[in-house]
Amino acid sequence: MALKSTIFRANLAIADIDHGYYADHTLTLARHPSETDERMMIRLAALALNAHCLQTDCGGDGTLAFGAGLSNPDEPDVWLRDFTGQTRLWVEVGQPEEKPLAKACAKAGQVSVYCFSPAAEVWWRGIESRLSRLGNLSVFRVPVAASQSLAALAQRSMQLQATIQEGALIMSDGSGHVDVEPQRWK
Repeated sequence: MALKSTIFRANLAIADIDHGYYADHTLTLARHPSETDERMMIRLAALALNAHCLQTDCGGDGTLAFGAGLSNPDEPDVWLRDFTGQTRLWVEVGQPEEKPLAKACAKAGQVSVYCFSPAAEVWWRGIESRLSRLGNLSVFRVPVAASQSLAALAQRSMQLQATIQEGALIMSDGSGHVDVEPQRWK
């Protein structure tokens, strides 16, 4: 019998000062049995960092949601689609291979990768030159300490605040906070 995903619920209040985006999002995250809390929380942080695109790219008329993630490698971890169904933003978490990233770049207006593990530098050195031709691809490195601290915020039911200022994210749950400053690699 296959293991089922664990369901997490998050009420996320986003205050993106950089982009003038302020909104509350009620989210359901399905954590695949092979996914860690750290990876799941990076997906949530990536959504928060890109939520402003709902307004800036789609004028508020679109859908920002989690994809199937590990359950379906052909879907993004986070996506933004406009009212026509066009994928405006495709977000991958981890260390994806070149071929799936090239496919994603062909399907979406913008593709972002958020890598976070200690091996991210090795992955980047091995793939950087092959990704240079993908003009609509952005790659960010989430520091290991920040990603591990985000994992500590994971609860089955979460009340979170995300504040974005000068490209940095502060994620808090009322009792503590995590500072996340993604480093842009591409």
